[in-house]
Amino acid sequence: MAYQWYKHADSAMSAAALAEAVAESLKQVLANRSKAVLAVSGGRSPIAFFEALSQKDLDWQRVAVTLVDERIVPVDHADSNTGLVRRYLLQNKAQAATWLPVIEDGAQGAHLQPEAAVRTALKHYIQPDVLVLGMGADGHTASLFPQAPQLEQGLDCGYAEPLLHTTPVTAPHERISMTLAAISATPFVYLAIQGEEKKAVFQQAAQAEDKQFPISYVLNHGKVQCHVHYAD
Repeated sequence: MAYQWYKHADSAMSAAALAEAVAESLKQVLANRSKAVLAVSGGRSPIAFFEALSQKDLDWQRVAVTLVDERIVPVDHADSNTGLVRRYLLQNKAQAATWLPVIEDGAQGAHLQPEAAVRTALKHYIQPDVLVLGMGADGHTASLFPQAPQLEQGLDCGYAEPLLHTTPVTAPHERISMTLAAISATPFVYLAIQGEEKKAVFQQAAQAEDKQFPISYVLNHGKVQCHVHYAD
């Protein structure tokens, strides 16, 4: 099992510790390269982490920020991860970072058809150096959902592109997601989870690869050392 477990007393402490760890990883990358790319996940859970990271002393002008996955909706839609990152992460000191869009500003109509949306996202894609994953109670991570028709492709380490379109069976909106191959090519991988329900799913997924829990493919991947930050 290729992961390290960090238990925190509460969600605020977990968010602060994760922000500190991610900032240190970005500094390591910037010590050796001119730029660093950070990919983050959406949803409500990361807000405290975003706010903490946005205050960190980093050479943010040399950092590009993107998404692990995105809903194929306009960026001003209430469910857009782009909007979430702009409101909570690309603030304070992190305002100086470069944004790598998955869905472009103003995208409507044909540009939000899955194939066109993926083509656009791939134009902007740069392989991340650091990424922060979340996990659903169903074991999904990024937008690699159990039962999604495209899950097999997303978990195929021979899949040609780093991003693909996915159709969750149990969640709204068509999605764009990083593939397992792209996740496993990232040097610094973090996972943030909270609560006993997700802990139980995590423990089951950590045992072996199981398509019922797509996160299991990250946790059991030979090239991934996953740093897991957990709070009850």
